[in-house]
Amino acid sequence: MAQFPASVPRKHALFASLHRRALRLHDCLVCLPKHRRIDERNAPVLHQKIRGQSGFGIMPFQEQNGLRYYQFDIFPKTVLNAVVTRRGGTSPAPWHSLNLGGSVGDDPFRVAANRVRVFETLGRAPASIHDVWLVHGTDIVYADAPRPLEQPAHKADIIFTDNPEVSLFMRFADCVPLLFHDPKQNVIGIAHAGWMGTVKGVAEAALNGMRERYNSKPEDVVVGIGPSIGVDHYEVGADVISQYREKYGKEADAVIQSRNGSLHLDLWTANAIQLKNAGVEQIQVSGICTACYLDDWFSHRAEKGKTGRFGALMALAG
Repeated sequence: MAQFPASVPRKHALFASLHRRALRLHDCLVCLPKHRRIDERNAPVLHQKIRGQSGFGIMPFQEQNGLRYYQFDIFPKTVLNAVVTRRGGTSPAPWHSLNLGGSVGDDPFRVAANRVRVFETLGRAPASIHDVWLVHGTDIVYADAPRPLEQPAHKADIIFTDNPEVSLFMRFADCVPLLFHDPKQNVIGIAHAGWMGTVKGVAEAALNGMRERYNSKPEDVVVGIGPSIGVDHYEVGADVISQYREKYGKEADAVIQSRNGSLHLDLWTANAIQLKNAGVEQIQVSGICTACYLDDWFSHRAEKGKTGRFGALMALAG
């Protein structure tokens, strides 16, 4: 069976306490009970930003053919996963340079060339793509085959496949990429979790879809929470806060934070809580804020809407 390149090994270890062990989730530090990969059900999801991109040498990035991309190491080598940065493309400002979004004003020929470069660099045929038209909801597409480019993309925010001939692909610029893998059923998926999708329960919907279509069990599913806007940069209004308080109840205080008189939303924790409460035991959080690192990531919020889209790709080895 073919294998894909492993991510960069971590060079730093964290100390363990007598009662809890600290698990390095790249630049996100989460304190965990000894027998679980994530917090216990009644504990908040804790994270502490560590500026891993400032020289600690612990970030799981790959560089190839001028492209730079993030990989989760929670997935096996038989699952290609890549969240591709904005570096190494052909697009000018404000989309510089590896813009993969076709609806942001960039020339479609440049966007297509950028997409082909990503696929060929990662060893996937460009024609193997299956993507969707994102609408900030919870609808699912089950990709049994690649999507012909002349065929309009379905409106959805979740895609799954168990076909090694299919490359799942989704675009982001602050919203949370959720990458799923069930090693027992050999299924992969990507979900798009912005504030609207998150409060609608997109993570829960994805797990329900895996169970209904592939007989997946949450305890078998592995999930990566990818680069996206962090709580420091994500101020939201009272209407959003009220929806999250209704959705999360007693757990809302772990999701909503007060910063200098304004309210901020923690989408990483919000999605981790949904996954945890649904029974997922293996979660890896990149902890990378797109608004903090504009050299690597497009950020709709930080760049005031004038920006491109980066891509997340998953594929099974044949």
